[in-house]
Amino acid sequence: MSVALLEDTPLVSPSELGPYRREDYEALPDEPRCELIRGRFYLSPAPSLLHQIVAMSLARHFIDIAEATGGLTVVAPVDVPLASHSIVQPDVIYVTAARRRIVIAGSRIEGVPDLVIEVLSPGTRRRDRGEKLTVYVESAAREYWIVDPEARSIEFLVNEDGRFVVAVPAGSLYQSAVIPEVRLDLVVLWHLVAAMLEGTSTAETQDGA
Repeated sequence: MSVALLEDTPLVSPSELGPYRREDYEALPDEPRCELIRGRFYLSPAPSLLHQIVAMSLARHFIDIAEATGGLTVVAPVDVPLASHSIVQPDVIYVTAARRRIVIAGSRIEGVPDLVIEVLSPGTRRRDRGEKLTVYVESAAREYWIVDPEARSIEFLVNEDGRFVVAVPAGSLYQSAVIPEVRLDLVVLWHLVAAMLEGTSTAETQDGA
């Protein structure tokens, strides 16, 4: 099957849905990796080292939460069908213990995760802040975190009556108002990321010596 694979999101997101649906996505080969967003296929570029370290650090944090509460943490790439026109692969997914029933046998998450996290990269920035944000709010995800690894910042978006509103941390501590077990110390997170990057740089220097 010949389909159009987009590398970047248009400057202005189209208001109408594209022509492709779930059955078209399921007919694609595993490579190249892509997502179906509002009826269009978007290529998923290989993540940078910084992107991966930030995503891994957040995943480690949520794995600890899941182990303590009986929830579930999943990292990309895993398909999450949110509508017939949208199948996404968030960087990190968290599902509360009460909603683990959305997970079915196989390689996909069937249902809407409680919390989705996207780590920005140059090739996905507009997509994560545009069409993906629209899909997440329309599918009733309870929280959406947009992580900027370059700026060392996280935008915490909480779904209130079908729209995302920004939740502001208390100092360095973010406490979710809708998922009680979810909290994050931003200072600890970014210190961990910095330490991992420093260790990587040191290892690279030693390897090249």
